Amino acid sequence: MAPFGKILILVGCVIAMVGFIMLFLDRIPFLGKLPGDIVVKRENFQIYVPLTTGVILSILVSLVFWLISVFTKK
Repeated sequence: MAPFGKILILVGCVIAMVGFIMLFLDRIPFLGKLPGDIVVKRENFQIYVPLTTGVILSILVSLVFWLISVFTKK
């Protein structure tokens, strides 16, 4: 049962970090306004598709997980 407890603590820490980061996302000036991000504004609706931002964030998250896997190998 001990490994399950460690996993729950880790998941809780990750959720807390994501929440903390979400508090400050609107203060990052270039995030969401990169070339390739699609914004369609009409009279009654607005559509926002962050293609470039999503690709860059995906690359960064993949890099972080790769670094974690490299440094945690036995």
